Amino acid sequence: MKVGQSIPDELPARYRGWHWVKTLWPYLMEYRGRVLAALLCLVGAKLASVSMPFLLKYQVDYLSMADKSAIDAADWWLWFPLTLLVGYGAVRFMSVFAGELRDLFFGRVTERAMRRMALSVFRHLHSLSLEFHLNRQTGALQRDIERGTNGISFLLRFMIFNIIPTFLELFLVVGLLLANYPPVFALITAVAVVAYVAYSVKVTEWRTQYVREANRMDSTTHARALDSLLNYETVKYFTAEQREADAYDDALAKWESARRMNRFSLFSLNSGQALIISSAMAAMLLFAAYYVLIGRMTLGDFTLINAFMFQLFLPLNFLGFVYREIKASMANIERMFELLDEQPSVPDAGTNQLALAGGKVEFQDLGFAYHPERPILRGLNLTLQPGKTLAVVGSSGAGKSTLTKLLFRFYDAQQGSIQIDGQDIRSIPQVALREVLGIVPQDTVLFNDTLRNNLLYASPDATEDQLMQVIRMAHLDALVNDCPAGLETVVGERGLKLSGGEKQRIAIARMLLKRPAIMVFDEATSSLDSRTERGIMAAIREVAQGHTALIIAHRLSTVVEADAIAVMEQGQVVEYGTHQALLAQNGAYAALWQAQQEQNNHGAGE
Repeated sequence: MKVGQSIPDELPARYRGWHWVKTLWPYLMEYRGRVLAALLCLVGAKLASVSMPFLLKYQVDYLSMADKSAIDAADWWLWFPLTLLVGYGAVRFMSVFAGELRDLFFGRVTERAMRRMALSVFRHLHSLSLEFHLNRQTGALQRDIERGTNGISFLLRFMIFNIIPTFLELFLVVGLLLANYPPVFALITAVAVVAYVAYSVKVTEWRTQYVREANRMDSTTHARALDSLLNYETVKYFTAEQREADAYDDALAKWESARRMNRFSLFSLNSGQALIISSAMAAMLLFAAYYVLIGRMTLGDFTLINAFMFQLFLPLNFLGFVYREIKASMANIERMFELLDEQPSVPDAGTNQLALAGGKVEFQDLGFAYHPERPILRGLNLTLQPGKTLAVVGSSGAGKSTLTKLLFRFYDAQQGSIQIDGQDIRSIPQVALREVLGIVPQDTVLFNDTLRNNLLYASPDATEDQLMQVIRMAHLDALVNDCPAGLETVVGERGLKLSGGEKQRIAIARMLLKRPAIMVFDEATSSLDSRTERGIMAAIREVAQGHTALIIAHRLSTVVEADAIAVMEQGQVVEYGTHQALLAQNGAYAALWQAQQEQNNHGAGE
């Protein structure tokens, strides 16, 4: 499922019911001491809460029974219920204080669970294959993760410390009412609670669909805005500001409609809950007043019933809110758990260590297609000899860049194999494989960080001398000197503050800093001018000396000194040899060379 699509009505088993508890349980047990302390504080707070109405009852009874006409103004203190009043205040304080201690103890547990879960999702996303990331919507994915981690916090905190305590208090209150008063009070309480819970569950289940739809539209709207802002220059090139605004407003209109239905369903839920609670409170007060009038209950008992009603029904009302939010939180974490269930299309099942000898790379009978109806490689055979430079050339769409994606195992070939020194790369862990590979990609995307940190991304432990050496080799010293902040210059979102050529030089320097055993240059000089291209190609030849190097090139002039050149057409190697040998064959390579020479001469003439 792509990010931004609605969540299906029928979810995998781990999303239905309370299966999420199994996922979160280890995080709770990591701080079991804190969890136990929080639970003890919870029980203490509820016991203190239940005792407060009784203390209030005794105060009212004591004061109502006092003969005020017999009390001298100077002797009022003799009749003052000091112990009851101080006890009431102390118990109320303990109820609040125990609740605060509970939150203090459990806060660390919640925050650690959010941290671990967010890290787990982040690592899992990096473990997924390139295909998933090409299909994703970054803004929607970010919102899904944000809502999911916040949902975990809510589930942990309110499930354990609101739903369970409320029902514990409910049983205590019903038991105390049965033990001390006519059964009608306990009956009204039980009926009201059952009706309240049944109504809340039924209506909440109905409105969950609107919560999901609102979340989906929120993610879609966020993704639409982020995508437009990331492509700011493209919007400006085509004067599409109004078009983008209209598209964003259309997404906002759908979000508004989803939120409106969500709000209407919430109105229905709140109104019904309020009716049930108000009816129960009115009925209990009527019976309490009746029993006071006939002498079976005191004013203190009336006060106790009233206090218990507020003390019980207000948390019950809050319980309705908590249940609604728990359902919403579960809807929020559904997508995040679904992300964790996403499996890489390229499994990392290799267990053999790469025994690197000379760095010989063999593409054996490779067949590959991104889509079954459009094959890219058709039985391709190609060998990179150890310590030699092989250039692969051909027209656009011949499958040249696909070779690099297969070599890095962003995809796996449907037919054939790729071997390094006789070892199938599928038998090697992907991390171990990529450690010996280095690449200068065709499209360089940089982090919104400094030049220094973008360069050191290839080798964080590189020395200053090594860093300055690759800067000179990649002809980056002019850029560094021209920037007032030098290497501390921030390159902007995705490196947009730099030109295409500058970004490509950074990519080259970064690869040079890594100095891998096998080097790949995928159109490494496509954005450079001729003079800089010659200088960088000389640097590439110098660095690649003694290394296995694969150069994917469009301009043939950049590969004339390669040890071997392979010409690709329609996913197959049609010619192979040195520059001079291929020209002598007067075949596909010679035709490409002639066409580019004529183009260069035509451009020079103009």
